[in-house]
Amino acid sequence: MRDFSQDRHWLSINTATVRRQGDLLAIIDACARHGIRAIDPWRDQVADVGLDRAVRAVRDAGIELSGYCRGGMLTGDHSRISEIRDDNRRAIDEARALGASCIVLVVGGLPQYSRPGSAPIKDIGRARSMVEDGLAQLAEYAKTVGMPLAIEPLHPMYAADRACVNTIGQALDLCDRLDPERSGAVGVAADVYHVWWDPELISQIRRAGRQQLFAFHICDWLVPTTDLLNDRGMMGDGVIDIPAVRAAVENEGYSGYVEVEIFSERWWCATMDEVLRTCIERYRSVV
Repeated sequence: MRDFSQDRHWLSINTATVRRQGDLLAIIDACARHGIRAIDPWRDQVADVGLDRAVRAVRDAGIELSGYCRGGMLTGDHSRISEIRDDNRRAIDEARALGASCIVLVVGGLPQYSRPGSAPIKDIGRARSMVEDGLAQLAEYAKTVGMPLAIEPLHPMYAADRACVNTIGQALDLCDRLDPERSGAVGVAADVYHVWWDPELISQIRRAGRQQLFAFHICDWLVPTTDLLNDRGMMGDGVIDIPAVRAAVENEGYSGYVEVEIFSERWWCATMDEVLRTCIERYRSVV
C-alpha cells in the first residue's frame, strides 16, 4: 500500500464534510491553505456560487476533483424521463467544466422517492430496470464528452429512497452489461460506509480491478449510530477496517485519491480548520 504517513498528496475532501462551515469558495480556500490538493464538490454548492466562479476558484487554487457529486436519481415514471435525462446531462456538463475525474451516481430508489410526484410502486425489481435503462442512455451522452460514470452502491437501508443498487456486485453487473469492453466509461465508487458489511466485498473489489474502480470514499461507522444519514464517524472512531479495504483496492491497482466524505452533525459543529486538521491526522495515522 501507499505510505500516507508523511504526506497528504492523495487526500481529497468531499465538500459535504464541511458544508455547514462555509460555501464552496471558502472550502476551496481552506483546503488550499491546509495543503489538500483535491475535493469532490456537490452540485448544490456549485450552484450557490455559480459554475463559472467555481471553475475559476478550482483553477486558481490548483485544486483537482476526485469526483463530482452527484448525478443519478434515474427512477421515475414515464412523464419524468426527459427531466431525468436533462438533469443528468447538465450534471455531466458541470463535471466536465470543473475537470472532475468522474461523476458519482446515486442511482435512485423507488420512483416516488427519487422523483417526487412519480406514481408510487413497491416493485424494487422494476426500479432496478429503470436504473439500467437510464444508465444506458446516460452512458451514451457521457461517452461523447469523455466523462466516466461512477456508480455508487449505497447501504441497503437506502434501497427504497436513494439507491436500489446496494452492493459492488450489483453495480458491477450493470457495468459489465453497459460496458463489456471495460473501456473506462462506467465503473464504481466504493464508499466504505456503504459496503463495509458485505461478505463479498473483497472478492467484488478483485472483480472490479483497476479498470472499474473509479473512486474510493472513507469515513467510519459508529456504534451506536444516532442517525442513519448524519452520524458518520471520523476515520478510526468506528468499526470499519479501513486499511483492509484500502489494501484490497490498491492491490487491484487503484492509485487515485482517498476521499473523506463525512455527514455528521458533530463534525459540522466544529470549525472548518479543526475538521480538515483531523482529516489530515487520521489520513496519516488510520487510513
